[in-house]
Amino acid sequence: MTFSLVARCAETGMFGVAIASSSPAVAARCSYTRAGVGAVASQNVTDPLLGPKTLDLMQNGLTAAEAISEIQATGKFVEYRQVLAVDRAGGTAIHSGPNSLGIWTQAMGDNVASGGNLLANADVPQAIVDGFTTAKGHIGDRLIAAMRAGLAAGGEAGPIHSAGMQICDGVSWPVADLRCDWSEDCPIEVIATAWDVYKPQLDAYIQRALDPREAPSYGVPGDE
Repeated sequence: MTFSLVARCAETGMFGVAIASSSPAVAARCSYTRAGVGAVASQNVTDPLLGPKTLDLMQNGLTAAEAISEIQATGKFVEYRQVLAVDRAGGTAIHSGPNSLGIWTQAMGDNVASGGNLLANADVPQAIVDGFTTAKGHIGDRLIAAMRAGLAAGGEAGPIHSAGMQICDGVSWPVADLRCDWSEDCPIEVIATAWDVYKPQLDAYIQRALDPREAPSYGVPGDE
């Protein structure tokens, strides 16, 4: 029901997840990032516990590959799960259980990994990896480009209705966490539009949290 990627920007160290699904509110259940640690997507028949657990393992010093091996050894019903991870060094790993749904497959590169299930075809994850690798600019721009590439390659077998993009960088909360929980229109484009609006304000939102005395004005009616 899902296709996604986890990624690291080699230049900035930012981590991100982007995901889309025919199911509602996919990003609420499946996307996890932690600054200085990594990014994880937990999907297919989703166990939300696996996202934080994989990040904890990487925070404690395991590589993405080692953390995924631990999930495979200790997770419950792992034959139904897909878990994707990227670590602080850009290493990637994926677990796809044999009971993943429909056409399922995965692809990995330096700093990026993609996986999916109930796909239109087996080429979608590689198209996503290639889309991220060849795109330029902010990691958010590259995540959107990768998801568009996956959709252009076929995407999910049926229509997608929800999507999300989460980015972390230097603070303990996601610096961007954009979601479309349900739409009859393409939710990836809904997220792309939200990103176009949010991106120029991202640094201001961080500054307002860290020290509002140094933050720019809000630029809304009533803020005189």
